Amino acid sequence: MPVTKVLTEGIGEANLRDIDVYRQRGGYVQWERAVRELTPAQVMEAADKSGLRGRGGAGFPTGRKWGFLPNNGKPRYLVCNCDEAEPGTFKDHMLLEQTPHLVLEGILLGAYGIGCTHAYIYIRGEFKEGYEIFTKALADARAAGMFGKKLFGTDYSLEVTAHRGAGAYICGEETGLLNSLEGKRGEPRLKPPFPAIAGLYGMPTVVNNVETLAYLVPVLKNGAEWFSSVGTERSKGYKIVSVSGHVQKPGNYEMPLGTTVREIIEIAGGLLPGRKFAAVQPGGQSSACIFEEHLDYPYDYESMAKAGSMLGSGAFTVFDDSTDFVKAAFNSVRFYAHESCGQCTPCREGGHWLERVLHRFVEGRGLASDLEMIERVGTTITGLNLCALGDSIEPFLISVFRRFKPQFEARIQREEAVGV
Repeated sequence: MPVTKVLTEGIGEANLRDIDVYRQRGGYVQWERAVRELTPAQVMEAADKSGLRGRGGAGFPTGRKWGFLPNNGKPRYLVCNCDEAEPGTFKDHMLLEQTPHLVLEGILLGAYGIGCTHAYIYIRGEFKEGYEIFTKALADARAAGMFGKKLFGTDYSLEVTAHRGAGAYICGEETGLLNSLEGKRGEPRLKPPFPAIAGLYGMPTVVNNVETLAYLVPVLKNGAEWFSSVGTERSKGYKIVSVSGHVQKPGNYEMPLGTTVREIIEIAGGLLPGRKFAAVQPGGQSSACIFEEHLDYPYDYESMAKAGSMLGSGAFTVFDDSTDFVKAAFNSVRFYAHESCGQCTPCREGGHWLERVLHRFVEGRGLASDLEMIERVGTTITGLNLCALGDSIEPFLISVFRRFKPQFEARIQREEAVGV
């Protein structure tokens, strides 16, 4: 099986929270080498040539994203997004708690690569233990001279600040995160301007995911060509996939992009005994399901889009034939309705309205007219909001509604015949 340990190497085997253990295993070597021997442009070039794409959901090329920063003399900021709140996604949580120094080294390299002197990490409010572990790692790294003033005898200085969120899913959206970091209400901003032009405190800003930044360490160690030689033509390198649902061994598995959907299910131990495959949600709760005809598709950005879904954050949820997709759709919509910031009318009103409709189906009180309405929902909610949360309400619902429509039809309320 194509399981490969890159970021996950040593997890479960060594105490990687200990800075001495991390350094004995080669930790911070690439960081010191970058500051002493490489220019920021060389680090940016390595990120670009590696083909590394954002591992937080959008899959945008990392080097190209950095390249959007204007050379206008203004201070630049790097923000590491660790607000992992997408249902089914738990890779960043693992990295934060199990190998915090790898996360920090990735942040340091990213900050140096964009010419930044102050980096931030925004940590999900529910990650209390992870926040405490990371702040301890920060203190240890500072004491070891890994960041601060005039690093390694050079003129380069860098500060890192950890900020803990307050438990809002919407703050995983990069501009909502920036508002929260500034002490404002966590609401997405109108774009343009994009964060690269006017981000944190109105300055040029790059927001990268935890996993994305962590991969900078092995990319600098092994070379951009090493990373780009793995994967598919447009989806390069490795990916941590969070596998959950109806499999025998749920967990985080690191593997080359391009591994097939079927192989991922087998890596996680296969289906539960006696069950049959029904569907898989390949990219988090906001992604549409794919089905049996897609099992041999490569798990990469382009193939998942071709199948009508997305790779997203790498949350891979498997459903077998025991699944009640009416309840699953209701739970999905209820989550997004609850987490809407309320700024956009289609998301704010449409989410709660659709939640009430699906609740009727769960209770066996659905209306025949609701079936046609659910089919139309994509054009009334999707594409009409400031951010992707509103667009996340319908993909799972529509995909399972069309595939398992009899389950919804069975919940339509029937009028009782009245005798005369």
